[in-house]
Amino acid sequence: MKYQLRDYQQQASDASIRFFSQDNDKNGLLVLPTGSGKSLVIADIAHRLDGHVLVFQPSKEILEQNYAKLRSYGVEDCSIYSASFNSKEISRITFATIGSVKAHMEDFSHFKYIIVDECHTCNAQGGMYKDFFDNAKRKILGLTATPYRLFSSVTYLDREGKQVFRPKDEKKSEEFDQRLINHSIRMENKCILKFLTRMRPRIFHDVIYQVDISTLLQRGYLAKQRYFDLSIMNHTSLKRNSTGMDFDDAALKVQYDKCNLSTHLINIVRRLQKPKDERPRKGILVFTRFIEESELLCEYVDGCALITGKTPKKERERILNEFKAGNIKVVTNVGVLTTGFDYPELDTVVIARPTMSLALYYQIVGRAIRPHPEKECSWIVDLCGNFKKFGRVEDLHLVEPRGGEYAITGSPDNQLRQLTNVYF
Repeated sequence: MKYQLRDYQQQASDASIRFFSQDNDKNGLLVLPTGSGKSLVIADIAHRLDGHVLVFQPSKEILEQNYAKLRSYGVEDCSIYSASFNSKEISRITFATIGSVKAHMEDFSHFKYIIVDECHTCNAQGGMYKDFFDNAKRKILGLTATPYRLFSSVTYLDREGKQVFRPKDEKKSEEFDQRLINHSIRMENKCILKFLTRMRPRIFHDVIYQVDISTLLQRGYLAKQRYFDLSIMNHTSLKRNSTGMDFDDAALKVQYDKCNLSTHLINIVRRLQKPKDERPRKGILVFTRFIEESELLCEYVDGCALITGKTPKKERERILNEFKAGNIKVVTNVGVLTTGFDYPELDTVVIARPTMSLALYYQIVGRAIRPHPEKECSWIVDLCGNFKKFGRVEDLHLVEPRGGEYAITGSPDNQLRQLTNVYF
């Protein structure tokens, strides 16, 4: 194959080959940051394995990128099995989407190895991935930069705010219900970020290899980040929706009107277009929660284009090509460019929406983390309290305080704390 692996990429590939050679039924995780060359690692693993390899990709765009990259390395025994491409070709190495494979699982019974890219999208409690894995009876290797999922949970608190639990005893459970009725106990929707190996039922069992963002930054493999906290709203006053996992849209719009977020966003983007050092930014990518903010931005900011989930493919491709060529200076989007958008020259991200999801925050920041020779430093501009909540992505670390119990720590407000498997 025509490439040279970095040392950590080689170590990740070697760990994967060892994982597949071990005689047990435990599934493994590779945790590799955005911009670390995950597609190259996948290519090397698939090429080295001695049998049929099924590589799941989460979307058409990422599948197309990774398949093309594998072919560029001189690998010929590979194909695409996905209705999105109108292709149902099976080779020794087959790139696929789960929806297409799920309908024809019998066609893949001879496959020896299964690799899942962006494996945090696998829901252990149900869905197409779980149905396939339950029938696969083979070891699975998952790759991700964000090895956790957000869940909601009902918790009970007494008048002092301490958590209480429903008794198993039937009589005491009835007394518990009476306390709920008279409001001596209140019910709240809480969130928890569960590390993938600590979900029940469990799909993935062990982290077989990981490298921190900070390590790759120190070695110059990722772009340095500079954070600007220009928030005019915070998370503490925002009402959650019925699941407890995100903010209530109606309450969010009221808050936006109170703080005049759209005007603030327009002013910030205009300032970014004319920075004090007079060195123009390579590109400004904006993330909003609602289409209204993006539409207003396009109306009042020159050289701004909008992409949503409803933007036709050809128009989306035209906008992004013009953006990369420098003809479009600002692209604003509503939740569609968080993954699969690869533009190393991008040096400015504006977060004009709050989120409770660490994974989403990381993915947004990650759009500007890829290095480029002409990029000295990326700017991350936050308008909605996300930086206060999550901190710098380079401060995220995977730790194992006890054998097999993995967690992610971070430093929001410059205070080290555990971010996964704790309620908030």
